[in-house]
Amino acid sequence: MGEYQYVTTNDCGAANAGCRPVYQRTEGVQIKCRTYGATTIPADTEVGTTFPLVNLNVDTRGYKKPCVKVEFLSNILTATATATLNFQVFRQCDGQLSPVPAGPIWTFSRTVDTADEANAFGFATCDCDNCNCGCCNYSVVATVVGTDTTGTVTINNATLIATVVEEADC
Repeated sequence: MGEYQYVTTNDCGAANAGCRPVYQRTEGVQIKCRTYGATTIPADTEVGTTFPLVNLNVDTRGYKKPCVKVEFLSNILTATATATLNFQVFRQCDGQLSPVPAGPIWTFSRTVDTADEANAFGFATCDCDNCNCGCCNYSVVATVVGTDTTGTVTINNATLIATVVEEADC
C-alpha cells in the first residue's frame, strides 16, 4: 500500500524551496487529508459571497500520468436559515497565477426555514488533467447563490481527501 500522509500545514515548503522530496511509493498511491473546524455564513450574506473552506497540497512529481480523486465531506448546520450554496474544487499548481476549477459545481439548498437542522454533505471528483505539474493546492470554496441567506449556516468539519494514482495506459 502507498504512503499515508496527514496534512496539517502547507507541506510544499517556503517560497523557492520547492516541494519536499517524493517518497518511494510502493504501489504508486498517495493519500492525503485535511480537516478544518467550522465556517459560519451569517444571516443576510449577499449573493456571490465566497467562503474558502479547506485546502491541501499534493505533490504529483514522480507520477507518469497522475490522476487525483478529490473527496469533500462536511456537516452543514442551519439555524432557522434558508440558503443555497454552490461548492467547487479548485486546483492551483506550480507556476499557475490563479486557481482553476477541478470539477463541476455541487449545490446545497435549504429553501424552507426550519428550526436547527444538520445535514451531511459531500461529493467526489477526479482530476486527471493536472499534467504532472509538481505541487498542486486543492481547495474547496462555497459561494452563496440564488438569494441572500437568512438565519445562520455553519459548515462544520470540512474535510478534503486527495488520493493520487497513476492512470493506466490505454
